[in-house]
Amino acid sequence: MKHLIFTTLLVSGFAGVMAQSALAQQDTVAQDTVIKKKSKYTLTIGGGNLITKTGDSTDNAKKGRFVGGITFTRVDLGFSRLIDNGDFNLSPNNEFLDYKGGKTSTFSFDVLQFGYRFNSNFKVYVAGGFDWTLIRLRDNITIQKNQPTLTYVNENIAFSKNRFSSSYVHIPLNFEFRTSESKKGKRFYFVVGSEVSFLLNGKVKQISDERGKEKQYDSYHFQSVRYGGTVRFGYGGLGLFTKYYFNDMFTTPAQAGLRNMSFGVTFGIN
Repeated sequence: MKHLIFTTLLVSGFAGVMAQSALAQQDTVAQDTVIKKKSKYTLTIGGGNLITKTGDSTDNAKKGRFVGGITFTRVDLGFSRLIDNGDFNLSPNNEFLDYKGGKTSTFSFDVLQFGYRFNSNFKVYVAGGFDWTLIRLRDNITIQKNQPTLTYVNENIAFSKNRFSSSYVHIPLNFEFRTSESKKGKRFYFVVGSEVSFLLNGKVKQISDERGKEKQYDSYHFQSVRYGGTVRFGYGGLGLFTKYYFNDMFTTPAQAGLRNMSFGVTFGIN
């Protein structure tokens, strides 16, 4: 994983205005007060050495302004859990999806954001990015592609890896609250929001001695559109997150009520 990099640029200026009064025959000098401003920049990773100003600076803190641009932030890395009609235990219809909890994970990040900062402590923004859910299956099965239902077959193979995953484009709408800066220049953050996601694809990846590495792509009846909510809190650029999706993971009747939640560490929370 590439790490999030922040840089700070100090911009200062000095201007003087000279005015002469003909009546008093006296020279007066008026100087504009110049405040050093600290702006925040985001370094785009992977698309060349492009530095794009996000517009989310600390100058004019009391004035509302639009913010946004290219970014690489809110990198979420954590664990996923399946919830079957409110229960963490899978029902008989879904037992074939039994998974290894310590290896069932989520990974997501944002690459764009546009919003409005009302003041130094509150911002509303829409972002765009990518999201993966990676389910590490326990059983030696193969989820079948191009089937009318979510179907699997048992295999006489001991898979060293049997991963069933989905990838989405997500568009979150977030409400960000933050405290004033500490003496170290850091803040506490609390972010709550909703998001809608659009399916890119589903994937089965298997590794075994008999077959080597295999990959299969299909929709696998994952929801084409899903929606959920997110909560984040943290300090500086590091925090914790949790996500919950309100609609079912799959469109098949047998998996009705099977939903997904995730939690973990978020980097670049601001």
